[in-house]
Amino acid sequence: MSGVTTFETMGTVVSLRGATPGAASEVRAVFAGYDHRYSLYDPSSVLSSVADGSVRLADTPSEVRDVYALALDWRERTGGAFTPHRPDGVIDLSGVVKALAIRDAGAVLDAASSSGDWMVSAGGDVLVRGHHRADDPWSVGVVDPAHRDTVVGVVRLEAPRRAVATSGTAERGEHIWRRATPTFVQATVIADDIVTADVLATAVVAGDEDDLRRLTSDADVDVLAFAADGTVWATPGARSAVRTEDGATSAAT
Repeated sequence: MSGVTTFETMGTVVSLRGATPGAASEVRAVFAGYDHRYSLYDPSSVLSSVADGSVRLADTPSEVRDVYALALDWRERTGGAFTPHRPDGVIDLSGVVKALAIRDAGAVLDAASSSGDWMVSAGGDVLVRGHHRADDPWSVGVVDPAHRDTVVGVVRLEAPRRAVATSGTAERGEHIWRRATPTFVQATVIADDIVTADVLATAVVAGDEDDLRRLTSDADVDVLAFAADGTVWATPGARSAVRTEDGATSAAT
């Protein structure tokens, strides 16, 4: 298997394993394309032009409107816990575009990998294919939000559960638009696809216990969520995949 390739984009670091130099270059281009279209920190991006009023959303390329429609669909599916609108009304699609870039990067790696074994990781979101080593699945550590140097468990990713995403406030502070009094400080979602994992991890942190129960009931995912009061919420699948520290209070969803 090829070594590790890393590069910075979208305000985070992307790490690739199992990528040939050519595939790594293509993956860089995938992320750069999404960043160029959707970054609100780049004044030349399409979404920045929408935000400053110089371009109407209706006049943007169809792919931009399609991503916005996808974000609106997720807002509906999460009962509003996830939203593509900032509190000031600005359209911000960062909640889906990183996951879409990871998804497309996975397609590049699928086409380029002779072994079928690869991993792409970007800012807490991970998508894999195959195994790390023979009969040894890819593993992702879950960090304790209260003690960032402590790994409280390990998620072993095996098909069809190929994606895991973690959202929280420990590293970047309160950057998630909450619609309720803060209940959760971190959520890890394990799913079959990275977009579902990423969106629902954000939705859990943005919502409350009722949102968590509804989302885990409606979607085929496993969730490990850390509440502000120290309670650890886990679906049955997450309980089997991740072992929390002894003494942690846990509640089934």
